[in-house]
Amino acid sequence: MSSLQCPARILVARHGEAEYETDLISDDGGSLTALGRTQARALGERLADERVARVWTSSLSRAVQTAEIAASVLGTDVVVSEGLREYAVGSLAGSGEHESAYFAEVFRQWAEGDDSAAIEGGDRIGDTVARVQGVLEAIADEHRGETVLVVSHGGAILATVPQLVGMPRTAGLGVSLANCGVLELEVDADGWRLVSPGWPPASG
Repeated sequence: MSSLQCPARILVARHGEAEYETDLISDDGGSLTALGRTQARALGERLADERVARVWTSSLSRAVQTAEIAASVLGTDVVVSEGLREYAVGSLAGSGEHESAYFAEVFRQWAEGDDSAAIEGGDRIGDTVARVQGVLEAIADEHRGETVLVVSHGGAILATVPQLVGMPRTAGLGVSLANCGVLELEVDADGWRLVSPGWPPASG
């Protein structure tokens, strides 16, 4: 990443509450519920005085919808990035297995130092972190001296942010991020730092 003359402020948010067409596990899908739409609008309203220059979002529909609603309140545009997607479900796709417990075990293996940890047929967790981190660094380079909102997913955020700010991988274990919860980051020539609300984030 090139040297930043002044900090870029990156507000990383999880998408709003979503519902799915079926109970089968999938990488895609997920439309905001009525509550999710309210959360997304409230997100925009909370940030209305922050002079957000742009909203970036994962390409998954639940994130795009969140970003578009928030951006409509903020009066700015939305840019979609594949790199902000959640880690892939791999061989679980199309199954009815309980994904949360499965993901938690794979995440634990990675957090405890297993760099090969991956959902069968999917990317390694470390590769997902590298992908999301690369996008955040590119966004920061593009928005020196500005504030931007980035909408992504719980797993991707909780795996990436601790690494980005120099915390151990295990910082994300047992932690959740509320729908439309925000982590405030700053980055300049001295590196990334978590500004607020601190760690662990408020859950909900």
